[in-house]
Formats: sequence, structure tokens, C-alpha cells
Amino acid sequence: MQSHMPSLSCHTAQLLLGNLGDYAESYTKQLGPKAGDHLSTVEKDTNGEVLWVWCYPSTTATLRNLLLRKCCLTDESKLLHPFVFGQYRRTWFYITTIEVPDSSVLIKVTHFSIVLTAKDFNPEKYAAFTRILCRMYLKHGSPVKMMESYIAVLTKGICQSEENGSFLSKDFDARKAYLAGSIKDIVSQFGMETVILHTALMLKKRIVVYHPKIEAVQEFTRTLPALVWHRQDWTILHSYVHLNADELEALQMCPGYIAGFVDLEVSNRSDLYDVFVNLADSEITIAPLAKEAMTMGKLHKEIGQLIVQSAEDPEKSDSQVIQDISLKTREIFTNLEPFSEVSGDGKKLVLNIEALKQRRFPPATENFLYHLAAAEQMLKI
Repeated sequence: MQSHMPSLSCHTAQLLLGNLGDYAESYTKQLGPKAGDHLSTVEKDTNGEVLWVWCYPSTTATLRNLLLRKCCLTDESKLLHPFVFGQYRRTWFYITTIEVPDSSVLIKVTHFSIVLTAKDFNPEKYAAFTRILCRMYLKHGSPVKMMESYIAVLTKGICQSEENGSFLSKDFDARKAYLAGSIKDIVSQFGMETVILHTALMLKKRIVVYHPKIEAVQEFTRTLPALVWHRQDWTILHSYVHLNADELEALQMCPGYIAGFVDLEVSNRSDLYDVFVNLADSEITIAPLAKEAMTMGKLHKEIGQLIVQSAEDPEKSDSQVIQDISLKTREIFTNLEPFSEVSGDGKKLVLNIEALKQRRFPPATENFLYHLAAAEQMLKI
């Protein structure tokens, strides 16, 4: 366990005395925290200094620097972001930040952030849990109660909220997190161009999304993986990335991704994307090197029309729109089946390119099916 106890934050002086040490020691002996699970507190004091005051378990300097960068308390614009989330090297981070009222026992603190890291994508779950931890910290001015609740949730999936009943992990199903965004909103903004996003995701391309407001970036990017619902893969989502060398290195190790940025400078980094979405200006740009794989044809027009018609139907919910797109996607994979054969080692299906060419699809369709097979690792090596 790490603790940084600056003299400016007097209430932190007893952080590791008594109960807190006992809880942590007992928990660590019994189970140990899961890899990736971590809780910490960042404060901004009355002198404007940002302090990493408490952390369990100990963490690396790299991760601490990343989380301080994500925490809006270090942002020079001084904008308060109540909740942000993102991913770094397969670990999700969730940060809730609040302003400290005059009535709080935290007399030398103006704002603080509760930071959680975890292995699962579930913003609603961790937003609710960090809000509970914030209220505890405001009331007690010490992490002891937070630590109790944190360990209770990790070990039993439940903790008591002092104001309104219990927090239950099982109330937050992962599928609900996957369906929380609105496909209909995306189609409303981009219309037929939504098919560019669908194609990029099908081909496991790199999508970069820019908007100056992090809330807009997060809402938009978290919804995109639903366009390829058959994969149900949110590990491709990196909803809050800075133009930082370490973060970009981690990002570029991923074969395909959705990455969100609030710095317009990213538009000049064509090495980072195949498709660039300027959310603020409602513009989608395909990078020159990706144009061949992303050539649009009759099949894409059909998919685009289906997406738009489904999304514009007032009777249909977002989940029904996702279902419609998913059925069309399944149809595309059915198109690939006649040209697939078992590989020599009998371990997987591979594309028979000659059989595909003999079918004489329109060039754009043949091109798309070929690149889709490549994305699905169906090409013979």
C-alpha cells in the first residue's frame, strides 16, 4: 500500500493507522487484490496543489502519471469533469471528481478525485460505486470507510451505502453497459456515412474520434463497438487518450481500435488512424493508405440504407437497430462461407481466393470480402 501524506492535508496524517492497515493486511492475506484492481485518492488543496494522497495497493509510477493526466484536477483549463473512463494496456480506469463543500471535514481540500482501475468495462457500475466512495470520503475525511466498502465489493460484490441502501455489483450487467450508448444518435448525426464506421470496424481498422469535450467523445466512442455486435468486443475501445508517447505506444500495439481525443492536434497524426471522425464538425475522413481497403460499393450502399432506415424508425429501440445491423452482418459472413475451406492443418477456415474471384462479385464487394477475411485471419499464410 502506498500513501503520500503532505503536510498540507492534515487529515491524511493518520491514514495508515489503526483500522485501515488492518483491513488492507487482512484482505491481502486472504485473497490479494485481483490484477488490475486499484483504488486511490487525488486531492487539490487550497493552495491549488494537486496531491496523490492515498493508494491501495501500490502502483507503478507510469500508471500514477497516467491517472493524474486523466484526472481533471491537473487540467489547466480548470474544467470539472464529474466522471471519465478509459483504457490503458488492458486495464480500465474510472475517475469521479467532485468539489468539496464548505461543510465537509476536508477543510484544506477544494476538490478530490476517486480513482478506480479494473479489468471490466462497465462505466455505469463504477460511476455509481465511485459516487458512493466520494460521499464517504466527504463525510469522514479518511479512506478507512472507503477501504471497507472497496474490499466488500471486491470480495462479496456488495457494500452498504450510508445514504440509500446497498450497492450491488450484480445490478450492473455487462450487456447493459454495451447497450448504454445510442446508435440512433450516431446515425442521426452521420446518416449514410455511418456505413464508413461499420466498414472500418468490420475490417478492424483504426478509428480516431476528436471532440473538445471529453463527455461527447466518451458517449460516441463507447457506442461504436455495437455496430459489430457479433464480436461483443469492447477491448478495442480507448475512449480517453492523450498525445503522450507512452499512451500512443500502447495504443499502436493494438491491431484495430477506437480512440478518443480532446486535442485537435491528433488530426495531424495520420499515423494513428485509418478513419478520422471530427465529431465537433460531423466529418468523417478516410486516410489515404486505408482508401483501397475501404472502397465503397453496392454492398456498402445496401448496408448503409439498412442502417439508416432502421435507425430512423421511431418504433425501434437502439437495441432493435443493433439487432438489424447484426443480422445484416451475419448475412455478409454467410456470403464468405462458400469461399472458405479448412486449412491444411485442419485448425481453421481459410479463404479460397480463386473461388472468390470466380464468383465475379462487383470489384468493391470482392475487395471488401477479401479484406474482411484478412481481418478475421482467414488468409493462408
